[in-house]
Amino acid sequence: MINETNYDTVFGKMVVEQGLCTNEELRRSVEELKSRRKVNPILLKDLMIDLGYITTTQADRLRNSIRESKAAAHQIPGYKIIGKLGKGAMAIVYEAKQLSLNRTVAIKVLPKRFSENPEYVERFYKEGQAAGKLNHNNIVQAFDVGEAGGYHYFVMEYVKGKTLYDDLSEGKVFSEEEALNIIIQVARALVHAHSCGLIHRDVKPKNIMINSEGVVKLADMGLARETTDIEAAQTEAGKAYGTPYYIAPEQIRGEIDIDGRADIYGLGATFYHLVTGRVPFMADDPSEVMRRHLKDQLIPPDHINTSLSAGVSEVIEVMMAKRKEDRYGNAEELLADLEAVRNGQPPLRAHKRFDVSMLEQLEEGEVIDNRVEHYQEETLTHYRIAILILSAMTAISILVIILLVFSS
Repeated sequence: MINETNYDTVFGKMVVEQGLCTNEELRRSVEELKSRRKVNPILLKDLMIDLGYITTTQADRLRNSIRESKAAAHQIPGYKIIGKLGKGAMAIVYEAKQLSLNRTVAIKVLPKRFSENPEYVERFYKEGQAAGKLNHNNIVQAFDVGEAGGYHYFVMEYVKGKTLYDDLSEGKVFSEEEALNIIIQVARALVHAHSCGLIHRDVKPKNIMINSEGVVKLADMGLARETTDIEAAQTEAGKAYGTPYYIAPEQIRGEIDIDGRADIYGLGATFYHLVTGRVPFMADDPSEVMRRHLKDQLIPPDHINTSLSAGVSEVIEVMMAKRKEDRYGNAEELLADLEAVRNGQPPLRAHKRFDVSMLEQLEEGEVIDNRVEHYQEETLTHYRIAILILSAMTAISILVIILLVFSS
C-alpha cells in the first residue's frame, strides 16, 4: 500500500506532468505542506486546492487515475510497488522491488482502456521483445514482459536519474564537452541496436536518461522496428512515426526503406537542442514543424551558440542533412567523428561528406557557373575598353591644349 508520503509524491509528479501547475508552484506547495503538517495533517492535493493551484475537479480526476494505477500495479505477482516514476502517452511506469532477486526495477503497465485494443497490446509486446534483443550498457535493459489480472506489463532496468528533457525544460544549455560525452554514449547504443537489426525511430531528449553515475541510457523502444520487417514497413507506409521536433525527413514522408540514418538525424536534432537550448525547427503546429524539417534550411548551431567549435557544428549539420545520403552512412562513422572532435581533432568523415555534397552541387550548377564566369570576363573586357577610350580622349585633350599654348 502506498503511504501518505508516497501518495503525495505520486500526486505531485502527475499534477506537473499533466500541466496543471508549474515546478515552482509544486515546490511552494511542498514547503507549505511541511509547515502545515506540524499543526494539522493534510494531503498535498487538498493543500494545492486551498492555494488555488488546481481545482477540486482536477484533483478528483488525478486521484481516480492514481487509484486505477495502483490497482493495475498490484496485479503483478512477484513485485512490490514502491511508487510511480512517470506516465507516457500509452503506459504508466512504476518503481518496484523484484522480490525473488531483491532488486529495484521499473515496470511499465498498459492501462485497462488500452489493453482492450489489440493494436496497442501488440505494439506493447513488440517494444518488450525489441528491447529484449539488446544488451548494452547504454541501453535500458529489458527483463520480462507478460500479463496478469488483465493488465499487460513490461519489466525493465531501473535507472536512478533523470532524462535530458528534465534539464532542457528548465532552460539548461549543455556545454560542448558535456553534450559530446552524452551524444557519444547514445551513438554507441545506436551502433549496438543497428548491428542487431533494430532502428529506434524516436531518439529524443525524453528517451535519453542519465543515471547518478553519469552513464547515459537510451530508453523506450516503443517505435523500434526491425530493418528486415518488410510487412510492418509496408503497413506503415505513408505514415509519419516519430516526434515532430526530432523526426527525420524520410520518416515524415512515411518512406518504407527507413534505416539507421533516421536515428542519426534524431540524435543530431537532440545534439542541436543540447548545445543551443532550442529545437532545430520551431512552430506552434506539429505539421508546420515537420514541414520545416523538410523544407527550411538549418541555422548552423554555432550561429546560435558562438562558443561552439567548428567541428561540433559541422558534425551536427551532417547528422541533420535533409537527404539521408548526405548524412553519416552509419553510427560507426558518426562515432569516429564525435570521438575525434572530443580529442581536439577535425571530423574527417564530416569533411568528406561535405566535399561530396559540394561536388554534386557543383556538377549540378556547372552550366550556371560557366555562364557567370563568362559574364564576369565579358564585363571585365568592357571595363578595359572603356578605360582605353578615356585614356585616349585625355591624351588628345592634353595635346590640343599644348598646341593652343604654343600657337599663341
